[in-house]
Amino acid sequence: MADDTGRPDGAGNPVSRLLSVRARHPLWWLVSAVFVSAAAVAAVNRRHDIASALRLMGAVRPGWLGLAALLEALSLVCMAAIQGRLLRMGGARLRVRLVGVMVVAANAVAGAFPGGAAFAAAWLFGQLRRRQVSAVLAGSVLAVSGLMSGLALFLMLVVGVLASTGAGPAAGLRSAVLWLAAALVLVTAGTVALSRIPPVRRRAWRAWRRIGVRTPRMWNIEDGLSHLVRHVRANQPGVRPWLRPFALAVSNWLLDAACLVACAWGLGITLPWPGTLIAYTLTQMTGALRLTPGSLGVVETSLTALLVFYGLHTDQAIALTLLYRIASYWVLQPVGWASWLGLTIVSRRQTHTLRKGPET
Repeated sequence: MADDTGRPDGAGNPVSRLLSVRARHPLWWLVSAVFVSAAAVAAVNRRHDIASALRLMGAVRPGWLGLAALLEALSLVCMAAIQGRLLRMGGARLRVRLVGVMVVAANAVAGAFPGGAAFAAAWLFGQLRRRQVSAVLAGSVLAVSGLMSGLALFLMLVVGVLASTGAGPAAGLRSAVLWLAAALVLVTAGTVALSRIPPVRRRAWRAWRRIGVRTPRMWNIEDGLSHLVRHVRANQPGVRPWLRPFALAVSNWLLDAACLVACAWGLGITLPWPGTLIAYTLTQMTGALRLTPGSLGVVETSLTALLVFYGLHTDQAIALTLLYRIASYWVLQPVGWASWLGLTIVSRRQTHTLRKGPET
């Protein structure tokens, strides 16, 4: 039976299955338990600093806390706008509000399990398929949005490293980060230049397709990306169409970082720059591994340690980290799960209506 990629072995529609199986692997839960236990031990050892941090949080200025919540909401708007923009570029027409609700719900799913990003991607893939978005487009949108988000975060790290004086944990990473950035620029420029030579382009395309034939997962990625790129080039050729979603990806991270800054100002803390930007990006990269539900313990420990390394007092770093996590994680969980519940109820009603239709 052929799927909607045209591949006869049915490999074009396994995205949610592959992701969810990987996320359910027992190793995820074992690693999660180890990290949570380690974070709990660290919290006990630092109980006096935590008590002092809680006193600092009790004196937070509500206006700044409200601004932090607004900035985090705008960050989610940008995240949803990336998905919506890429879907429109691929020819799908979904309401912006609907995409926003799905992204908020997927964000809650990602924060509920170890390896939650895989669960969230699988769930979001299913939601897009229910709304008549083709499997190749849904998969390619998820892949491209994830790639853009990763590149945007890396760009922020490069900026932080370039602006730093070489002190702190970035000192050892400075050369590696700059060399990696230079390599990415050269590879991208070389690829664009060579793609303009027809013989080189044809040979590269044949090699790319041979890899896909041998690997079902790579075939899915190839078909999805090829579909998206062809559709965009047919309507808006050039690089410009891709700049807007990438700008949204950068804005997503900048607004989230601004939420951290607003929390600091609400606590009356003066942040060490550009060390804070480096601490933020390194923490987000670590948290992206999703070793624990919502990266609990991982984000708190790494962000606190890095902020202390860059000059904050321990109680200040703990208070700032906890307040930021409340605004960027805990407040969003009930909102996201309410969105998830609403979408689930609507989907079941639509399924019931479709099944009941032929009988009537």
